[in-house]
Amino acid sequence: MADRIAQGVAEAPVPGLAIDVAAQDFYASDNPAGGAGVCEHGAAIGAVRDVAGSSAQVSLVLHRLRACAASEDQSVQLAGLVGSQVKVQVGNMWLLASVRTQRSADACDTIMAEIDFLGEGMDEQGDGRISSFRRGISRYPAPGAKVFAASTADLEQVYASDGRATISIGRVYPTGSIRASLYVDALLGKHFALLGSTGTGKSTSAALILHRICDMAPDGHIVMIDPHGEYSAAFAGNGELLDVTNLRMPYWLMNFEEHCEMLLTSDGADRQADMDILARCLLEARSRNRLAEQMDKLTVDSPIPYLLSDLSKAIVAQMGKLDKATNTAPYMRVKGKLDELKSDPRYQFMFSGMLVADSMAAFLQRMFRMPGDGRPISIIDVSGVPSETTRTVVAILSRLVFDFAVWGRDERTRPILLVCEEAHRYIPGNDSEHGSAVANILSRIAKEGRKYGISLGLITQRPSDLAEGVLSQCGTILSMRLNNERDQNFVKAAMPEGARGLLASVPALRNRECIVCGEGSAIPMRLTFDNLEEDRRPASADPSFAELWNETGGEADAVERIVQRWRAQSR
Repeated sequence: MADRIAQGVAEAPVPGLAIDVAAQDFYASDNPAGGAGVCEHGAAIGAVRDVAGSSAQVSLVLHRLRACAASEDQSVQLAGLVGSQVKVQVGNMWLLASVRTQRSADACDTIMAEIDFLGEGMDEQGDGRISSFRRGISRYPAPGAKVFAASTADLEQVYASDGRATISIGRVYPTGSIRASLYVDALLGKHFALLGSTGTGKSTSAALILHRICDMAPDGHIVMIDPHGEYSAAFAGNGELLDVTNLRMPYWLMNFEEHCEMLLTSDGADRQADMDILARCLLEARSRNRLAEQMDKLTVDSPIPYLLSDLSKAIVAQMGKLDKATNTAPYMRVKGKLDELKSDPRYQFMFSGMLVADSMAAFLQRMFRMPGDGRPISIIDVSGVPSETTRTVVAILSRLVFDFAVWGRDERTRPILLVCEEAHRYIPGNDSEHGSAVANILSRIAKEGRKYGISLGLITQRPSDLAEGVLSQCGTILSMRLNNERDQNFVKAAMPEGARGLLASVPALRNRECIVCGEGSAIPMRLTFDNLEEDRRPASADPSFAELWNETGGEADAVERIVQRWRAQSR
């Protein structure tokens, strides 16, 4: 199609070919408003043929598209091509639309295109430019309505802020002048997802968005789960950096479900027996704390400190009450796992005897940045957590965010943003993981978090591996290049119809480019992210094999240092 436009075709329809009457009219018709905002010939580029709901079919004139392609306006140059914006005249109103598809028409010098309506604006000055733009349309065009190219001046009005708080993250494609901004309250108030295959610049883009939010709100409250230790380098200057060396997360903050995941290893009927034992002994251990005496109601989920030795003694005491014929294996399983966690140095960040004191308020203040002291984000690096319990640790951190918001509804608490990198690891779509504590709590936050002032940000390279329905809870989706067809189809199903034309370009996006649609942007848009300063980037750069494999020296010393850290299980 592009070749036909570039090479040229007959300037008028071939005699004898039937063309829509309205299409014939604009061959010799100029824009009555003087051509502002259209191609340099000041003429319509096509006409509406059929209208159906939020979309329409239009016929476009090739020689008018050629004239637009020669324009100095970058937006006009792409008029009529898939993913570009056009505008339809309806009285004194302009309807903005995105071109979804193109196909050849029987008539010479004519192509057919499907467009999706995005919003409407007024022609207040009578100069053909869009003003007072708003999402959605109140009037539909009739067949025969003229189609014009949308200019950069039009798009500046469309993407202009309407007074709401925004963050600027890049430039709208294909213009080099229009800033791409996101509405902060809409972005965070209805959750968001950042998607993209490995190597597209996803981590740097995530850091850029979070930096912009932190710069705008230095007293904000952001918690980021970092599974690979990438983001500590990016937020060393304005974040609280937590890992296994300084996290100091008390074990008694776990609820009963998390205790079961951490302490129970059995399945089936044996697991139910172990759960009954753990429930009785855990409640007894919690009840021994003097704080429990002040509680009208004490449950196994109550975050009351208890001694690990008290839990162990309760298990032994329960086992001592058994008849000789009763099987003691369930008690031994629970106690054996508890003793293992107590003695394993990998779990000292959580099961240390030093964490028995009531430090809950201090832990939450540090984690939620309350007060923030100019560091509005906490980066929780879980890369050092033993892999078999990483999901449970993430579940605990996520649930603390949710429970804090639920029990704080009577207070004037501030909203919290929870960002989950590698989200498909924690909310997977496979049935075997549906009942896990982390999948349960993150799914609940996705569905109910907005009611309690919790914003959820999901970052993943495999959206098709997410649990069904989670992505649809995200009001704003930022999709970078996706190479997998299954992922592409999954994202298309979650995005609104108005973004279909732009979605066709998802596999062809360059690094640092993305498609944004949803509540966080005025209309679906393609943008190029800003460059992020070197000291604000995550440690996610790919190594240069060509460079590093041509360097030598110091290898033996490096191996010695690596072995030392490896044995110490500490960085």
